[in-house]
Amino acid sequence: MDAGPGTAGRVVVPVTSRRVYLAARYSRREEMIDVARQLRDRGHEVTSRWIEGNHLITEEQLVNDRTLGIRLASEDCDDLERADLVISFTEPPRSAPNRGGRHVEYGLALGLGTECWVVGPRENVFHVLADRVFATWGEALGAL
Repeated sequence: MDAGPGTAGRVVVPVTSRRVYLAARYSRREEMIDVARQLRDRGHEVTSRWIEGNHLITEEQLVNDRTLGIRLASEDCDDLERADLVISFTEPPRSAPNRGGRHVEYGLALGLGTECWVVGPRENVFHVLADRVFATWGEALGAL
């Protein structure tokens, strides 16, 4: 799609091997496993532990198990901090209800000064700050 003006204050350094955090709806976990495989096949490290399947939390647990919530959120934050690139997979606006954790992850990445890419439509105003925006995963993969 386009290269965004999102480098505001961030230095984007070309590198051959990246540490990539994948931000997406949990319902897209199986797809992200394939995305991670493609990245690893090209020599990149994927820092997103959530795609391994151990980060599912029920509504009841979210309300009643603060310890579990803190552990999962802390792991995601640690994984984000280790990444030098965050790729956010977006959805068509108002396509389905969700919790929105991926939006928090994207915002944390912006705050950390991490390079951010968006794959899919811009869902909110902060997506205009992305360093790169792609219509498809294939386009983004080709840019790595």
